[in-house]
Amino acid sequence: MNEHSIKVSIVTPDGVVFEYETATLVVLHTTGGEVGIMANHVPLISALEISEVKVVDESESNNMTELIAVNGGFAEFSQNMLTIVADSAEKSGDIDVRRAESARKRAEEALKQAKDRQDAREIQRNQAALLRAINRIQAATGQK
Repeated sequence: MNEHSIKVSIVTPDGVVFEYETATLVVLHTTGGEVGIMANHVPLISALEISEVKVVDESESNNMTELIAVNGGFAEFSQNMLTIVADSAEKSGDIDVRRAESARKRAEEALKQAKDRQDAREIQRNQAALLRAINRIQAATGQK
């Protein structure tokens, strides 16, 4: 790792999902908004939204962008090391888009039924399921 890069580690209760030694930029969505982190950024601890994390390496020897679907958690950055502890996470290449589309459709239908019943708890649960499915689809396809 050089002075113009950061080390990125994304871990879940199941273990390490993603590690990268020489990222030049990481974009993540905190509960306070979107944050871009580059080398020598001020220390940061923040809760994360259900969203994708974008890891970029535009160094002379590399040109890499990786999208990781992250379902909540926390990010901590200090001394050019970013650690994300997430409830769950998947690299874009590991996401089964058809399965994610099925999950989206199931969540939409369950959300509609919960709204018809005016079940606040089920509405909230199904909204989160829908966000997770959409997040996975977006990370896998690169589309918003």
